[in-house]
Amino acid sequence: MGDIMKRSTERILTTHTGSLPRPPELLRLLVERTEGRDVDEGALREAMRSATHDAVRRQVEAGIDVVSDGEMGKVGFANYVQDRMTGFGGEHGAGFSARDVMDFPELADRMYRTAPATRLHRPGNDAAIGYTGADALAADLDALAAALDGVRVEEAFVPAASPGCVVQIMPTTHYATRRDYLFALADALRVEYLAITRAGHTLQVDCPDLAMGRHLEFGDRALAEFLANLELHVEALNHGLEGIDPEQVRVHVCWGNYAGPHHRDVALRDILDAVYRVSANGISVEAANPRHEHEWTVFADSPPPPGKFLVPGVIDSCTNTIEHPELVAQRIGRYANLVGRDNVMAAVDCGFSIHVGSSGVDSEVIWAKLEALAQGAAIASRRFWR
Repeated sequence: MGDIMKRSTERILTTHTGSLPRPPELLRLLVERTEGRDVDEGALREAMRSATHDAVRRQVEAGIDVVSDGEMGKVGFANYVQDRMTGFGGEHGAGFSARDVMDFPELADRMYRTAPATRLHRPGNDAAIGYTGADALAADLDALAAALDGVRVEEAFVPAASPGCVVQIMPTTHYATRRDYLFALADALRVEYLAITRAGHTLQVDCPDLAMGRHLEFGDRALAEFLANLELHVEALNHGLEGIDPEQVRVHVCWGNYAGPHHRDVALRDILDAVYRVSANGISVEAANPRHEHEWTVFADSPPPPGKFLVPGVIDSCTNTIEHPELVAQRIGRYANLVGRDNVMAAVDCGFSIHVGSSGVDSEVIWAKLEALAQGAAIASRRFWR
């Protein structure tokens, strides 16, 4: 593993987008800590370390080339910052209210009122932000390093929240403007960005705000207003990434990892220019979500700029259906034919367990899906490297 992200130069490489199933004991400890109960931090760290080891092993067994730690040490892909920063003692944010789901009241009731408390535990920002999570971050990186010892992978990646996705779900009463809040978060998150890349891993910045933000926060406002807000979010993110080689960074964009209607999602075409302006050479987008699977054609008109490559999700992260490897190969082929086989790495639409206890996909089905991903990539590789 090194400082340059791998490309599919000899075959289609496989990866995913970060979070994987957590074992029951780790789940229990993370939930108890999030609920404010006393937790033995030593036991939590040991459970996280053991879970990371198992997650890496199972990724390798499934045939995944670019692996992660499964986000075993985090309660959620973005709200984990409450445990690593000062300033999050405010009132808990209200439950998600994605505009598409709210169009269907019975679905909204089922999705939001019965959601696990940890999924909705999103304290607001009520004081100055400062990074205090050095020990937790070091524990994550140490656990990943130990898990990688003795296994053969192409490289490893570590996800971290973007400033925009934190702003999107954890509002502020402290900072006077959205810009002030974004840049305070960018300065704090930069600590993580630097630590991950200095450890020799690929950094994945999770940016659902660049797509999901449209129907989550701007659902009743003009598209132009949302697009103007994207410019500010990208500016803040690039501030946090300043000085980091884009070759060590990939950006993950999604419309929300939930089984909803998605009929109010913003089109990929509308946001692609903003995504391209992120200082990241890898671009991870949903490509199996039925509302967006057709959008592979966008890259014919707007191909990635030189040096950038695509990480399309060819496995759906919201269903228990195990994709047929032939379908996976076909999805990969669409992108490889458009942008070149070297510029495609096959992935999953989103994380499988983005919040503790939130996954609707059975744990063992998840591993079977990753096996199908690897099998489909092997089929595609035989077609593109005859």
